[in-house]
Amino acid sequence: MTSPTPSPIPSRSASPTASLIASPPADPPAASGAATGWQARLELAFERRDGVTVLAVNRHHGPLLVQRPFYPEGEVCHVYIVHPPGGVVAGDQLELDVRVADGAHALLTTPAAGKFYRSGGPGAGLRQRFAVDGGSLEWLPQENIFYPGARVDLQTTVQLRGAARFISWEIGTFGLGARDAPFHAGIVRQGVDLQVDGQWRYASRQPIDRAVIDAAWGLAGQPAVGTLLAYPAGADELDQARAVLAPDLTLGASVVDGVLVCRAIGPRADRLRAAFTAIWRAVRPRINGRAAVAPRVWAT
Repeated sequence: MTSPTPSPIPSRSASPTASLIASPPADPPAASGAATGWQARLELAFERRDGVTVLAVNRHHGPLLVQRPFYPEGEVCHVYIVHPPGGVVAGDQLELDVRVADGAHALLTTPAAGKFYRSGGPGAGLRQRFAVDGGSLEWLPQENIFYPGARVDLQTTVQLRGAARFISWEIGTFGLGARDAPFHAGIVRQGVDLQVDGQWRYASRQPIDRAVIDAAWGLAGQPAVGTLLAYPAGADELDQARAVLAPDLTLGASVVDGVLVCRAIGPRADRLRAAFTAIWRAVRPRINGRAAVAPRVWAT
């Protein structure tokens, strides 16, 4: 059996001008594995002022930013996280720090899939920290694509206090199915910690490599995997999640210490996202008291 040809190791140009909205190149540009990578940080804080959630703090260092807030549903603030280089390569370290104050409601997403390219040297890292003090936060990014040979550390910390409400999902696809390039090498370490008023409610560690993808106890050969979390949740939200039909996926749901946890594996990331969107539409009115209004960028 012939091993798939590894994708070339991408590099950085001097100026990060490519938009995430642009279609990905057929192959990332080749370069040395000694890249130092971008060091990027984005800090956002949301507050409620005069009945509307405003983006009160918007600080960024390096190529990770928000251009402007949107208000497709009135007082709720929608923002799109943009990473202009268009992908993450060896040595890149990205940090996202989000705070939501009491009474504020923010929905964050991304305009396109995140791409984590093959690494021939140092790994890449993404740190996400979400602190919600009595407000509401929805973190609904588009999926991540992990190229064959990618080495990634993706860690998320969630701290909720008081009457905080939180809905999020993370979806990843391993390899490039359309090019018959499976995730034959590399590793993606994903960790999530969620606390409510300083008490642990959910913790997960998922190191995923080729062996885990193939194993019956792992992804059972499926290249796409995702997790949806929602808080606070109970039996009604669990019933709504389990009512979503996804015949082409393996989808499970449970409630642990008030956190709705939905996990799914399947052949394609877009099918996971469709199932998670249906669950979000079902549970959002109960958790946030609002019907679901999709970000406009999802329709582009």
